[in-house]
Amino acid sequence: MTKVYDMLIIGGGPGGYTAALYAARAGLSVLVLEKLSAGGQMALTHQIDNYPGFEDGVDGFELAEKMQAQAQRFGAQTEYAEVYSLDLDARPKKADTSEGELYGRTVVIATGASPRELGLPEENSLIGRGVAYCAACDGMFYKGKTVVVVGGGNSAAADALLLSRVAEKVIIVHRRDTLRATKIYHQPLMNAENVEFVWNSTVKEILHSGKVRGVVVKDVNSGQEKQIDCDGVFISIGRKPATELVKDSLQLDKGGYIVADESTKTNIGGVFAVGDVRTKQLRQVVTAVADGAVAAHMAEEYLAEN
Repeated sequence: MTKVYDMLIIGGGPGGYTAALYAARAGLSVLVLEKLSAGGQMALTHQIDNYPGFEDGVDGFELAEKMQAQAQRFGAQTEYAEVYSLDLDARPKKADTSEGELYGRTVVIATGASPRELGLPEENSLIGRGVAYCAACDGMFYKGKTVVVVGGGNSAAADALLLSRVAEKVIIVHRRDTLRATKIYHQPLMNAENVEFVWNSTVKEILHSGKVRGVVVKDVNSGQEKQIDCDGVFISIGRKPATELVKDSLQLDKGGYIVADESTKTNIGGVFAVGDVRTKQLRQVVTAVADGAVAAHMAEEYLAEN
């Protein structure tokens, strides 16, 4: 007979493996489906300084392996497979994967979100060497240094404000002549003595010699180019939620994130969304972990009632 798991988890990041840990520890049968390796975006972060319990920080890949091992200690299983499609209305719910069809009474969507990139050829190779996408994660590495923030929306404004408390100088490069961010950010940024603005400009090139040493920006109106010396570039032009699998079945917000509140419940019973893929105010490892614990609890309730 085909095995039906109590919980299928799509994505093996911190939210997914915390859901797996809590569910398996509660006696549920759990299968985590991960197409690459444990940790998701977290595994790509060399140093995580703001996850509680690690006073000297922790390597993201190491933390991911620990989360996976802890969940598996209580009986959670991991299948390295790509999920091609999901039938979330079926009973049981079905995942069509590279390892065949798999079934679960509940499903946790933990597919995450990735930063939108500028698309420059040198960008990926400089991640961790001056190119960053999260000020809350990496800002402290630039204490007393000069950084460029690319973008003009809420995420860029929030990153710039945070960095202004750490860095010696923050230079915001935005393709328009005013911020798109909500008004609450405008005055604090304008009043910050160490924040400068480069309007109507895009980053054309990242200058480096092993590490970032500057950027070349281009004026979108005149076409004129100039060099800005800096120690780091924070790219804050939004994120891409990984919702391709569920875009036709789950309710998404205007940013493409799964609509799910602090209960992690979606518009389909027995389907929960955790971590960066759901609507939320703060996307960090610690909030993904919290979501995972909540989802496991809500799944227990759902299974008891169904």
